Amino acid sequence: MEVAEVTEAVDRVDPDRWRATPPTERLRLLRLVQANIDRHFDELMSADCRAKGIDPADPADAHQVGTSIQRVLVPMAANIAAAIDLYEGLVRARPLQPLAVTPAGDGRFDVLVSPRGKDRLLNGDRTDVLRVVGEPRRVDPYAKPGGIVAVLGAGNVASSFEMVRALFVDSCVVVHKPHHLNEDADRVWEKVLQPLVDVHAASFCPAAEGPALTREPRLSKIYFTGGTASAKAIMKATDTELVSECGGNNPCVVVPGDRPWTDREIRHQALQIATIVTISGGSICGRTQTLVTSRHWPQRRQLLDAITVALRDLTPGSSTSYPGVDKTFEAFRDAYPDGRLIQPVDGRPASQVMVIEDVGTEGFALDHEAFCQVMSEVALDVAPDAGTFLPAAAEFVNENLLGTLAATILIDEDTRKTHAATVDRAVTDLRYGAVGVNTMPPVIWTNPYLIWGGNEEGREFVSGRGNFGNLLGYENAEKSIVVSGFTSPGHLLMTSKRGWLDLSTRFARYAVRPTWPRLLALAFTATRGLFRRGGPPAT
Repeated sequence: MEVAEVTEAVDRVDPDRWRATPPTERLRLLRLVQANIDRHFDELMSADCRAKGIDPADPADAHQVGTSIQRVLVPMAANIAAAIDLYEGLVRARPLQPLAVTPAGDGRFDVLVSPRGKDRLLNGDRTDVLRVVGEPRRVDPYAKPGGIVAVLGAGNVASSFEMVRALFVDSCVVVHKPHHLNEDADRVWEKVLQPLVDVHAASFCPAAEGPALTREPRLSKIYFTGGTASAKAIMKATDTELVSECGGNNPCVVVPGDRPWTDREIRHQALQIATIVTISGGSICGRTQTLVTSRHWPQRRQLLDAITVALRDLTPGSSTSYPGVDKTFEAFRDAYPDGRLIQPVDGRPASQVMVIEDVGTEGFALDHEAFCQVMSEVALDVAPDAGTFLPAAAEFVNENLLGTLAATILIDEDTRKTHAATVDRAVTDLRYGAVGVNTMPPVIWTNPYLIWGGNEEGREFVSGRGNFGNLLGYENAEKSIVVSGFTSPGHLLMTSKRGWLDLSTRFARYAVRPTWPRLLALAFTATRGLFRRGGPPAT
């Protein structure tokens, strides 16, 4: 495709027509797209598996097929289902409302946005909050100026839920360009989104035409997910506003308890950490890379040993397939020759995990994003009590780790209650776009009501500018905050290959169409999975 043909792709969308399209028609189109996702479910999964060298017919790859399903289907499906809720409210002239709004201090407010509806039965111990600066103000989709948005797809995820934000929250039409790794999946998405193509709200262009598309003068904005260097190159090539998410080195702050953690709690957190470190071969933007502990915490060694056991014996190995990360892995090995290499017991190819304990408070591991199966630990020389450690850890990660995308705090329930003010202060002080307390960042990424993006206003460009999500259209959204129970049954714990595939399939089917029968099927599968945890990973 030449520049003239990129121009034709932009010609095919009609921003004025889309902005004038009434809520009833947009709702009809959303339901058609939702039905199409259901119809092309297996085709989307197969396309993503092919791109990543995963064999859906091989039982040894079952867990990686499950991850593929979660990666390619859940984000778009969840955004479409939430947009249907939004537009049902607009059609009834009863706009979708937040669940609560409370002052958070410092001129900020916490807007409780989920879980809502049936999701409360799945995530009853969770609160999902949007933190906004100043008095909360919402902008209706029809009050926005509209325009044309180019959505540049990511390489590690073969779907672009940012299209939903552009179309149904910002009232813009979309020209989508996939990453070259995901062109097969994009051809399926064209079929899924055909109802929007038919009304000139969406069009597609090949992966190779990114440079020409970003220079197209009629664009209002560019939505981009990818590397920092690529984002900087786009900004250099065009004056069009770039909304971007570019990853970073995400910390997990492990808060010493006022009481000892039980063996069950240690094992649970080790599994949660092992899952997020290895899922998708480590090639997800929101993965935890750096643990931050107190050197003087009596249970530090116990937790690190439990993580080793979880990585080696309890969590199925996931192959790293993203191009170029093998060189990154070797760079970490060169920088830390004493780092331990852990091979999961099932022996999947390219599934070794590098663990670097007590990495120090400066250096390569802090300044670089791995985007592969590397986990480092920083042991701060700080007293092992929450009141002293948590503020020091928050200041450390703010000042020393690369990027501002996502941070996690792990703290047991008793300690969190005793030090509630300290935890609240740390959540406020952490300069990250997403903060999870006892939960990992991917649950924020997939939630359409929250925002996903860096929090680096006035700082060096690393994790991006602006954000995605924000279904309710709040202005001045600063960060997303999700709090769950310390050993929540909703945590991502990958301990069985077949169990992970079954759970992922049921979860994705529910995300596509959140009906009672699908919820019950998901709940049954999740409950069955709880009883499977405890032995070595299935092979």
